[in-house]
Amino acid sequence: MNIIVFGGSGFLGSHVSDKLSEIGHNVSIYDIQNSKYLRKDQTMILGDILDEKKVKEAIQGHDVVYNFAGYADLDTASTSPRNTTELNLIGNINIIEGCIASKVNQFVYASTIYVFSEAGGFYRCSKQAAEIYLEEYHNRYGMNYTILRFGSLYGPRSDERNSIYKYLKKALYDGKIKIKASGHEIREYIHVRDASKISARILAPEYYNKRFVLTGHQAIPVSQMLKMIQEIVKNPVEIEYEDADSGSDKVGDHYEITPYSFVPKVGEKFSPELYTDMGQGLIETIADIESRENPVYYKK
Repeated sequence: MNIIVFGGSGFLGSHVSDKLSEIGHNVSIYDIQNSKYLRKDQTMILGDILDEKKVKEAIQGHDVVYNFAGYADLDTASTSPRNTTELNLIGNINIIEGCIASKVNQFVYASTIYVFSEAGGFYRCSKQAAEIYLEEYHNRYGMNYTILRFGSLYGPRSDERNSIYKYLKKALYDGKIKIKASGHEIREYIHVRDASKISARILAPEYYNKRFVLTGHQAIPVSQMLKMIQEIVKNPVEIEYEDADSGSDKVGDHYEITPYSFVPKVGEKFSPELYTDMGQGLIETIADIESRENPVYYKK
């Protein structure tokens, strides 16, 4: 099939694009910046999702559309409500209307488990609203969609906006991780490779007009994850927990034990049969960080 991935230059989008190409699909990537990971068999389209005309033109001739574009970082979104609304809601509506105009078979929308929560700030608001608009577009125009609600992702190609990446980099180069948390917070971390496998396999009518939750197999406290980092990194690593209420951080944006305090349309839990062990995933991410921080060493 001909597939276009909006936000395909990013962390999750680039992995999903690769997986779709590996399966044998013809993949185009639409993003505001060139992909560092573009394959020879993929097509790059530079553009902004707020450019309604260009979005519609880019979608023409494609069977399936993925949307990973917009703000994916909760902290950035929480301090930029207007930009968050424009990118995560208006940008998504531009893509939806392009799908309807081109009569695509399926639109796959990257959402978040924060839609279940009262936490999440403006990021959660934008994702909840985008889901509601998507469902209404389906009701009015019959466009098939699949909503993927992602949990805490980690793995290669992440950056400073990703919590695991930040912790690993601090451990490697500072020997100290300072975190605004108690350590008791529960997360279900999922490796980006596992998430991309699932994202690429839902291209069938049986997944139309459904919602799926993509999280890891095991719920672990943040303190346990940080302990794993301490054991993996050879140098001593100090962990300092800071009161989440201190400083300028807005209280209540991150959930503590579970995001499930609000129930939109129910989503099924979707997990791969084979998955990446978190310890191995952390080691792989460390190697990825060091290869970017010390590129000359790793090219030898």
